[in-house]
Amino acid sequence: MAKKYFIDPDIRKAATLPASFYRDPGVFEALKDQVFYRTWQWIGDGHSLQAPASARPFLLLEGFLDEPMVLTRDASGTLHCLSNVCTHRGNLVVGKEGPAKKLICGYHGRRFRLDGTFEHMPEFSEAEGFPRPCDHLHAYPLRQWGPFLFAGLNPGYDFQQVIDTMDQRVGFLPLDQLVEDPGRSREYPVKAHWALYCDNYLEGFHIPFVHAGLNAVLEYGDYQTLCFDYLNLQIGFASGGDAIFDLPEGHPDYGKKVAAYYFWVFPNMMFNVYPWGISVNLVQPVDGEATRVHFKTYVWDRSKLDQGAGSNLDRVELEDEEVVEGVHKGVRSRFYQAGRFSPTREQGVHHFHSLLADFLGRPPAEGA
Repeated sequence: MAKKYFIDPDIRKAATLPASFYRDPGVFEALKDQVFYRTWQWIGDGHSLQAPASARPFLLLEGFLDEPMVLTRDASGTLHCLSNVCTHRGNLVVGKEGPAKKLICGYHGRRFRLDGTFEHMPEFSEAEGFPRPCDHLHAYPLRQWGPFLFAGLNPGYDFQQVIDTMDQRVGFLPLDQLVEDPGRSREYPVKAHWALYCDNYLEGFHIPFVHAGLNAVLEYGDYQTLCFDYLNLQIGFASGGDAIFDLPEGHPDYGKKVAAYYFWVFPNMMFNVYPWGISVNLVQPVDGEATRVHFKTYVWDRSKLDQGAGSNLDRVELEDEEVVEGVHKGVRSRFYQAGRFSPTREQGVHHFHSLLADFLGRPPAEGA
């Protein structure tokens, strides 16, 4: 049974999650079922599967959840996210990406439509009560924001509310024009607990101390954090007039010099929106001592690359990693128990810890 934690809702009184949260292997395992099983994950973009009658298999959070899934696009162009496990004997149905008029298991020939509906099975004419609903491939909830696709194993909320909140700030931007730039995409191994990486991302408090270059282009005094149900937003305002958004009238930030919108979606997704496009950061747990961070770069205006807050992202990442790895070592100390939150600068971290405590304190999810 997962340990229960309490985070005081009043940030002025609250203490952080204890150091044992980051050290305990049992808590790390509990996070799989209590948090990741109940939330959403980024699973790529629609450009990766453009042709009708096609399929792309993948493992959700490979090396952590390892859930076999398959993304399909049927003949009408509709996308589906399905279990890639045959309902007969558990074999993987789709082995590689490519054209697929049907989904056919190579073990005993069980056949499914591209929406997961069971269609045919050899040598089952004498089976009674067959097929049943459980003979269809399980369909996962799927949502799309711009080209980005999101799925969840058993999410406890509709991702549309996350999309609607992000659209309040950046919905005016040409999301449908985003194209991945593989040359700018990266994968970073981090020797630290995944939640420590998120802790660091969720506050601008460290910027003047850790990121000299970023601090030079942002107005630290105006930095803002807004918290919502399952996401929060940090707004970076430019110290000068360059590399800022051209905000339309009626926008919540109209008239302000916004350099970047930093969206974090519980538990491990970041969408950093700059005038040139979006840097998608995916924090993938490996074990209690290691994390993989994937940077996916999507661009709609190449002329604005390498300017302002959206420049030198590699350098900023390496600066963050150095600090996070130091904290990971520090929370192993027998003399560190927990810290306090800055009421003016660490609202995002307080929000994250509150959500983790809430999810870990819920009854176990059915099927987890």
